[in-house]
Amino acid sequence: MRCGTNRALFAPVTLLAVSLTACATPVPQALTPTLVPKSFIGPVSAEAPVWPDATWWRAFRDSELAELVSAAQMNNRDLAAAAARVLQADAQTKVQRAALLPQLTGQVGHTSAGCSGQACLQYSSLMAYSLSLNASYELDVWGLARANLHAAQEQLKSARFARQALALSVTANTANQYFAVLAIRRRLAIAHEDIDAINGILEVIKLRVKAGATSQLDLAREEAQLEAVQAQLPALETTEQESLFTLAVLLGRPPEGFAVTGHDLDGIAQPEVSAGLPSDVLLRRPDVAQAEANLAAAHANVDAARAAFLPQISLTGSGGFISTATSALLQSSNFGYTYGATLLQTIFDAGRLAGQKALAVGVEQEFVAEYQGAALNAFVDTENALVEVANARKAREHLKREVDAAREAFDISQLQYRQGATDLLTVLQAQQTLFSAEDQLAQITLANCQAAVHLYEALGGGWVENAEDRTQFASN
Repeated sequence: MRCGTNRALFAPVTLLAVSLTACATPVPQALTPTLVPKSFIGPVSAEAPVWPDATWWRAFRDSELAELVSAAQMNNRDLAAAAARVLQADAQTKVQRAALLPQLTGQVGHTSAGCSGQACLQYSSLMAYSLSLNASYELDVWGLARANLHAAQEQLKSARFARQALALSVTANTANQYFAVLAIRRRLAIAHEDIDAINGILEVIKLRVKAGATSQLDLAREEAQLEAVQAQLPALETTEQESLFTLAVLLGRPPEGFAVTGHDLDGIAQPEVSAGLPSDVLLRRPDVAQAEANLAAAHANVDAARAAFLPQISLTGSGGFISTATSALLQSSNFGYTYGATLLQTIFDAGRLAGQKALAVGVEQEFVAEYQGAALNAFVDTENALVEVANARKAREHLKREVDAAREAFDISQLQYRQGATDLLTVLQAQQTLFSAEDQLAQITLANCQAAVHLYEALGGGWVENAEDRTQFASN
């Protein structure tokens, strides 16, 4: 075919391609001004540092917690699975990148034939050797292969962000479970202290009953109180074991033989951190970045579906040697080659390509909504964490003062009971108030620690999205 004929054939196709590719759009921007608040309304400490450090768990100043987090990051099975998914996504990008390059194959062949009898009148013996190189290349004129590669690259980013989000969650869960174990142990210690106090009062009551100074009613009441407190121990011990088992699994090890040495939360520091602008939170949350990458991948699939309507152009070529003797195989007189080009255009497919494009557009719309939802959840999560930190701290201060007052009241009531100035019911009420306040203080101390963990997690745990990975930009 002559060059002029080639131009006549491909000019309309090229014009069509230019007109269609000119309609390609960038990734849809899902962050409308109404979705991104100007600032957070939750309580923010003016003196606290803005944004967590990448090793935020060290702010609690507990060496055992740091060791547990390190073990979880190394051995957690969910993180291992997430790392494997990153490897899979990386392999998929290699598969898609291969479509942009020529494919080369080499071939070495040997054929032989023979005959006998009358067959030799028609066939003669033949032996031949061949050596050839074949090449094929599909021109990515319309960007189909590049779109598929872009989609794979965004999926790789999504897998990496998902692993980062999971790592943050595993670290936060490890800290929360560790704190839960310490809090349960403190509650158990409080219960045992209460039992000791009850036993002390029982001895006084028994002496007074023996002396006839009080009735069996006081003895029965105090014994009932003792049984009530002892009945709480099995449930607390069960909770402690369950928290230890959960913590062991987070560290990627069986629960048998696993233990932690901490006893209570008294030595745990109460760190502070504050949030910056809501728009910046979106850059620091790996789960939001994952949703962003999923949207970009879906948009690349829309571009690929659009390019699939256009003709596919393939180039092929082969060359090699053929000879009946290996000694003469590489002689120039035995060399031959072929080359050609193919243009393939779908004429009728019963709506298959149109359906694939509609499917890609629908998936893209789904991921637009999911990205917007991830952004809103990030804002809500941060607001909740800010409120939790502030209110848990206030509640803890009130409970500390309540415990001090309740302990003084209990001490006074015991003294008065021994002196006969008050009845046992007053002592029981003071004792129950003190026990309840101490138990609530242990629980609110746990809530303080876990609220701080929640805030660190809500603010991304020190992670920041690279500028080159961004496809969404908040509108002002």
